[in-house]
Amino acid sequence: MTAALPYASLGPAELAAELASLQSRYAELVAKGLSLDITRGVPAAAQLDLSADLLTLPAGEYRDADGVDCRNYGGVLGLRELREIFAELLEVPVANLIAGNNSSLELMHGLIVESLLHTPVDGAAPWASDPKRKFLCPAPGYDRHFAVTQDLGFELVPVRMLADGPDVDQVAELIAADPSVKGMWLVPTYSNPTGTVVAEQTIRRLLALPSAAPDFRLVLDNAYALHPIVGDSPTGRPFLAWAEEAGHPNRPLVFASTSKITLAGAGVSFFAASKANLDWHLAHAGKRSIGPDKVNQLRHVLFFRDAAGVRAHMRRHRALLAPKFALVLKILEDRLGAAKVASWTEPQGGYFVSLDVLPGTAKEVVRLAKEAGVALTPAGATFPYGSDPEDSNIRIAPTFPTEPVLADAIEATSTCVLLAAAKKLAERDAG
Repeated sequence: MTAALPYASLGPAELAAELASLQSRYAELVAKGLSLDITRGVPAAAQLDLSADLLTLPAGEYRDADGVDCRNYGGVLGLRELREIFAELLEVPVANLIAGNNSSLELMHGLIVESLLHTPVDGAAPWASDPKRKFLCPAPGYDRHFAVTQDLGFELVPVRMLADGPDVDQVAELIAADPSVKGMWLVPTYSNPTGTVVAEQTIRRLLALPSAAPDFRLVLDNAYALHPIVGDSPTGRPFLAWAEEAGHPNRPLVFASTSKITLAGAGVSFFAASKANLDWHLAHAGKRSIGPDKVNQLRHVLFFRDAAGVRAHMRRHRALLAPKFALVLKILEDRLGAAKVASWTEPQGGYFVSLDVLPGTAKEVVRLAKEAGVALTPAGATFPYGSDPEDSNIRIAPTFPTEPVLADAIEATSTCVLLAAAKKLAERDAG
């Protein structure tokens, strides 16, 4: 039994007793021989089953609404009727939206490579010409974003994430005088891993800030825009229109996909931007591809039919995910609430819960969990270069496991959080 008081209020003898109790409980945990994994935010099989009918389509009809045979070459913009569906959902003009293949991350990588090799719209030279090029990385944030820009030779500059999004004052200072700052990552809706819905005022300020680099880009990965856990997704977020109003129409590059809507390995990606940016991108992308997988896009058109069909489909996802997130939050509160050695987000949507443990213990929690048979996302993964200055943040991904497996994993993780905290506090008192 763990203490029902904040650990900070325990005297040395009480803390020693608590530590002994936790060590005994942890030994029992290790003896169970668990093999659990909550490292990545991927859809569960039951979620993928929601889209099983996609595999029966297009059932012999291969022509789109314009009569084009989708089995053939061409159509670099993607199917018009699919773009119409997602233009409504993403609140962008159809003319400013491209539908691609399954990976939005691949699209993002491609846009950055194009900017390295070719002078971007508004720019004076290709980004690769600047050996000191930098990219801003809100943290905690998405590790794959950081990996893309690190791999392509950018210095990663962390930006504090606040309750309403990234610290705009910090961003303003970083981009105002340094032309080497070329862009910034941001997940604007149900961000990874905190679940934050970045406030409209925050995004509008980011779109309006003066920048030393005239071709500074705000990369908006709207991967979870349609993934509510509680209620419905936020509406009224027309990023391109806001950028136009702010006088920087070419600043935002907006991405999304159906990867967590239909079949993760066989979805459709989307890219929205100003006409100038789209024309620039297509001029270069057209050299490497004659067109996307239009048969798969047609499949999605026939499956969804319209935007209302997508929204109905996402309500079915929500019914599967909401109990899992509620379970995680209940266990965290029951096991960790009284000890006051951790805090966590209560996301309204997305795929993650962000857990902050006692500073200086996240790596120890992950190590303890691994030895107990529970795989967690590496400590520090949500920060550039994998380096969390507080050693406190751990991303929890509740989506893939079944509820019984998830419950076991969070119970075990909670024991590790308490044990690491008690050890840390006992060492501090002894010192």
